[in-house]
Amino acid sequence: MVSRTVLNRVLRSAVRTPRSLRPLRGFATAHNVGPFTEVTTLSNGLTVATESHPHAQTATVGVWIDAGSRAETDKTNGTAHFLEHMAFKGTGRRTQHALELEVENLGAHLNAYTSREQTVYYAKSFRKDVPAAVDIISDILQNSKLEAGAVERERDVILREQQEVDKQLEEVVFDHLHSVAFQGQPLGRTILGPKANILSITRDDLASYIKTNYTADRMVLVGAGGVDHGELVKLAEQHFSTLPVSPNPIPLGRLSHPKTSFVGSEVRARDDDNPTANIAIAVEGVGWSSPDYFPMMVMQTIFGNWDRSLGSSPLLSSRLSHIISSNNLANSFMSFSTSYSDTGLWGVYLVSENLMNLDELMHVTLREWTRMSTAPTDTEVERAKSQLKAGLLLSLDGTTAIAEDIGRQLVTSGQRLTPQQIELAVDAVSVDEIKRVAQKYLWDKDFALAATGSIEGLFDYNRIRSDMSSMLY
Repeated sequence: MVSRTVLNRVLRSAVRTPRSLRPLRGFATAHNVGPFTEVTTLSNGLTVATESHPHAQTATVGVWIDAGSRAETDKTNGTAHFLEHMAFKGTGRRTQHALELEVENLGAHLNAYTSREQTVYYAKSFRKDVPAAVDIISDILQNSKLEAGAVERERDVILREQQEVDKQLEEVVFDHLHSVAFQGQPLGRTILGPKANILSITRDDLASYIKTNYTADRMVLVGAGGVDHGELVKLAEQHFSTLPVSPNPIPLGRLSHPKTSFVGSEVRARDDDNPTANIAIAVEGVGWSSPDYFPMMVMQTIFGNWDRSLGSSPLLSSRLSHIISSNNLANSFMSFSTSYSDTGLWGVYLVSENLMNLDELMHVTLREWTRMSTAPTDTEVERAKSQLKAGLLLSLDGTTAIAEDIGRQLVTSGQRLTPQQIELAVDAVSVDEIKRVAQKYLWDKDFALAATGSIEGLFDYNRIRSDMSSMLY
């Protein structure tokens, strides 16, 4: 149920409660012919947003909540994800069996995920069943029973999920990367939480999290596909009008928590039984609303991804992939630009079985980073812009992907950029812009490093940092 994929890192990372009386206000974020996002704020502060496709026979509706594991404390870390599991275990109106049967009879799909900054509950259904889908989602959000027996049973399920996540080295490394880059801060904690918390979280902890975070001003009800905006607004008024309101409501897209500080540091978990070295290195990136967001995305795309096992041609990809593949320095690498509301991580994840040349692997990677500050080429920038536009626009394929894009953007920035606006923003990125952001975020900057596996040959932090500085002269 945890959504922490590569796509999340790139697009979120995708990105993902009640209020008092005031007049309804509605607006559209674009006026071009064709689908556009229509947004209305209810009198209690709940935001309703739709992208309607009149001829679509299916629709995705869901609630995006501006709260995830970042809204927890050390003691309650794991609560948001625990709640995601409990949402399907029965409400005051529906038993677990009745809920499952109703969803099956509709031919619908009901799902949820938790990230560091958002919790999402959504359903995909036939157009005619949108009212039933909204009723189900509102019920599980507001009336989950959180029975003691179900809480105890779910502990084992989450522990097994944690064991599965721990087997995925990429997930482990990225959790470690967050823990050192944002150490001692909410973003540094994992989404599932430590085992001790999973075993100790109580019903009161779950209820307290709901009361604090599931408020109208921190929620967006989204509909995409076969859904009418006016009808969804009426359904929202019918089912979400009694949501509580935050004591000090903050508009969507505004920082509702202390700003996070990036820490240059490292963590290593050596395991010589693992035949590969798995390494993530990152500088501080940008938040969703940063004016440098798209230049940083283009720069990330310049480096791209490469995997030897997929038979990728090094000559058709980035310069870094050509250097690494030609010298057999790694099995694969994946560049990433992960954004949060106020910060981010920009870097690369490398997997290599060439354990004797890890220092050379790091050297050529950082040398390419440094080159961005002085000599990115027109060709690679234009190629990256085309690839990024294609990736972002092709990712909006289907009602669920569109709903995700609407919900994430509204929760993180308070508005939704249309595909046309995104295309213009990417097109505006120039070679000089790449140089500027590289000098601002990469040039002689401290970094965070997380590594596991056979990493004996990986130079220590100060040596890598010194190597990075020496490239500047």
